[in-house]
Parts: sequence; C-alpha cells; structure tokens
Amino acid sequence: MGKVALTAGALYVIVLLRAGGTFAVGLLSGAGARRSRFAARLSSAKFQRAERAIQRWGAPVVAVSFLTIGFQTAANFLAGSMRMPLSRYLPALFVGGAAWALIYATAGLGVLSVLGRLFAERTALGVSAVAVLLLAVGGVIVHRRRSAARSSGGTVAE
Repeated sequence: MGKVALTAGALYVIVLLRAGGTFAVGLLSGAGARRSRFAARLSSAKFQRAERAIQRWGAPVVAVSFLTIGFQTAANFLAGSMRMPLSRYLPALFVGGAAWALIYATAGLGVLSVLGRLFAERTALGVSAVAVLLLAVGGVIVHRRRSAARSSGGTVAE
C-alpha cells in the first residue's frame, strides 16, 4: 500500500472519530438543553423550523463543511444538537470525511514536504515565506474586522 493511501486511511479514521465525537457531544448537549431552563426557548416555532430544516437539509452542509477551515466542527456539533437523524448524518460524514482525508493526504502533505525542504535547504527563504504568510493572514483578519465594524456603524480601535 502506498504512502498516500496509508496516510489517507489514517486521516479518514481520525476525521470519522473527531467529527463523530463532535456530533455526539452536540447530541448530548442538545438533549441536556431540552431539559434545562432553556427548554421553552428551544420549543419555540422559530427554533422548531430551524431544527426541521437542519434535520432535512443539513447533510449537504455537513459534507461540504469538511472542505472548509473552521466550520466543520460547528457543522457537526449543530447537526448533533439539532438531532439530525443518523440516516442522514452518517452518509454526509463518510463522504465529507473521505474528501477531507484525500485532500490532506495529497495536497496537505505535499505542501508540508515542500516547506520542510525549503527550511532544510534555504532556511532564510523558508522563514521569510512563513513571515509573509502570517502577515497576509493578519492583514486579512484586520481588514475583515474593520469592514465589519464599518458596516455595523461601530468604530475600530487602532
């Protein structure tokens, strides 16, 4: 078995356990919330409509969430807390998890390999590349926060 196939298989098991565990935590916390002082809020018509929509249409969102950064945990947790049926959740988990594992086993490890070689052979260039990347990410974050503050009418602290 090839290195990529072995890596993809290991990553697939990891993502199934992590995302499935997040779904289970969401399921348990949703059940707890339904027995708490928030039960009245959770039984409102608006919440019930949202819950039915997620139960019915949430599977594609769960599957696609694996192609995003930072959204997959929320999608899996919400699918659990909103009681998405396992008959809809599991296929989305299997498909989305497979896509995630394949992407990270190929492109992700390729990028890490290139960065490793860059640091080993040309350390200054590697450090510079990481610094530029961090500055770019920081710039995007600052830009988004300022745009959000402007659109909400708030002020931005300098």
